[in-house]
Amino acid sequence: MITAVDTSVLLDIFGADPKFGRASVEAFRRSLTEGVVVASPVVWSETAAAFPDEAKFTQAMETLGVEFSAIEQDAAQRAGAAWRSYRRSGGRRDRVAADFLIGAHAQTQCEQLLTRDRGFYRRYFSGLKIIDPAA
Repeated sequence: MITAVDTSVLLDIFGADPKFGRASVEAFRRSLTEGVVVASPVVWSETAAAFPDEAKFTQAMETLGVEFSAIEQDAAQRAGAAWRSYRRSGGRRDRVAADFLIGAHAQTQCEQLLTRDRGFYRRYFSGLKIIDPAA
């Protein structure tokens, strides 16, 4: 099983979020027991920004066992199509391309997505299995 992890879950874990940290850790651990946990370049870079330097970030990701997973062309195109649909249906600029890249990566290259933003991903990436630690 390949689980893509979203930035929100990683930040819950690394920041020991008082509300979602424990549930995110438990969901993350379950995902690791089922297979591999990967992060797209978007999630990788968003999470890296929360660390004081690259070495500490790299060590943290290695300690957790998160693997880097590049976005393939099909996923990038699917993200563009979903974003276009969102914008055409009146979507505001509060959703950026990065959100769609995360969803498309999970849908085309993984089997499930570990995220707390389940409503958005379910709407624009139907059929994608969502694991929500907050649920």
